[in-house]
Amino acid sequence: MDIKKIYMDAEALLEGHFKLSSGNHSQFYLQSAKVLEDPKTAKLLADALAKQIKESGLEVDTVCAPALGGLIAGFALAQALDVRYIFAERVDGKMNIRRGFEVKKGERVLMCEDIITTGGSAMEAAAVVESLGGKIVGVAALANRGFCKRENSSIETKPNCKLPQNIPFFALEDFTFEMYSPDKCPLCKDGSEAIKPGSRGN
Repeated sequence: MDIKKIYMDAEALLEGHFKLSSGNHSQFYLQSAKVLEDPKTAKLLADALAKQIKESGLEVDTVCAPALGGLIAGFALAQALDVRYIFAERVDGKMNIRRGFEVKKGERVLMCEDIITTGGSAMEAAAVVESLGGKIVGVAALANRGFCKRENSSIETKPNCKLPQNIPFFALEDFTFEMYSPDKCPLCKDGSEAIKPGSRGN
């Protein structure tokens, strides 16, 4: 399966001048929502990700996704794995698990995102799961930005990766793009303005 082609065909691999959530700038941006707007494609990707997880022998009781980006990917993966699904969301800037969701003591939870960059949001949500008694057994994402080492990839973990090294990380593809601090961004020096993804139709 050519994951990069799927992203490109869905116009989910954007090229321009983007300001990332980290504050850095990049010429490229992944917009997984564009891939997931087609339920058939979402199922195809989730099934492929579930296949990796099943083949690893990892035992999962529940998939948990941080809102907003991980919601659709997490639901599709839970369906493919035939397990329960819950999500975490920010309330006053802090991640919480609400809406009547409960986590049993020792429940084996797989965190799921659409894209893992450093894994910060996933680990913030994971901390909430653990505080309720759950056990984080792995992390999964459709795409990996290349800062964290995933299963079956030669990319090594970078210092800014926030995923723990003692649990597996599954993803379908590595997308490695150059990122620049604003003061060293060649795109800024050429006079273009960085657009924050999610705004101006992006």
